[in-house]
Amino acid sequence: MSLIAQLLNEKALPEIVPSQSSRLVNELVDIAQIYEDELNFVAWERTLEPSLINAVETLVSILSERPKLLSHSETVSVENVETTLQRVFPECEGRDLIIEDIRLLLEAFCCLFELEQVGLRISLVKRAMCPRFHVDQVPCRLITTYCGPATQWLENSDISRAKLGRGNGGLPDEHSGLVSKDATVFQLKAGDVGLLKGEKWYENEGRGIVHRSPEVQANEARLILTFDFA
Repeated sequence: MSLIAQLLNEKALPEIVPSQSSRLVNELVDIAQIYEDELNFVAWERTLEPSLINAVETLVSILSERPKLLSHSETVSVENVETTLQRVFPECEGRDLIIEDIRLLLEAFCCLFELEQVGLRISLVKRAMCPRFHVDQVPCRLITTYCGPATQWLENSDISRAKLGRGNGGLPDEHSGLVSKDATVFQLKAGDVGLLKGEKWYENEGRGIVHRSPEVQANEARLILTFDFA
């Protein structure tokens, strides 16, 4: 059985620790654990190959010289994503490695949720896109940061959801009462792949994963990929 085919057949799941709503896994097939009701965030911890890291650095260097930063959204399929990205990315050494990695993640996402098409977004940013903690109005989103600081999130037990959005009263998240005093702000690293349940996941209203974009320092850039249900 191929790696992708295992996604919907994975049976051996570790015991859930009470009060934990997120889980880190070591294999791509284990992201299928997102189907567990208690979880609203599953992340595949991975280390990018040096060749892929070099390719990303080359691509980011070229994109950073453009007058307008890359921000591209398009509905794609496994069959056409390679052609799409060849059009979006400039020719550079290692470009095919990046495209193949994205294609692999797309294949996994489509297989996991039985999708024919997916909303792809690829962006190069030099500031926090969503600096405040929030939830997404989607069923489930895949996100990975190829370079730069990556997504931050909170456990369900560490937040007061009434303080999200307008409930913050105009106060920063750190002072609004949203985050409990002893809360830990967790953060992915570059290369990790996160699946984030949103408010539109079946029977998940009021339980979407609370997350935010990290601060981006001067001279830093983030290359971010997301997949959404089309």
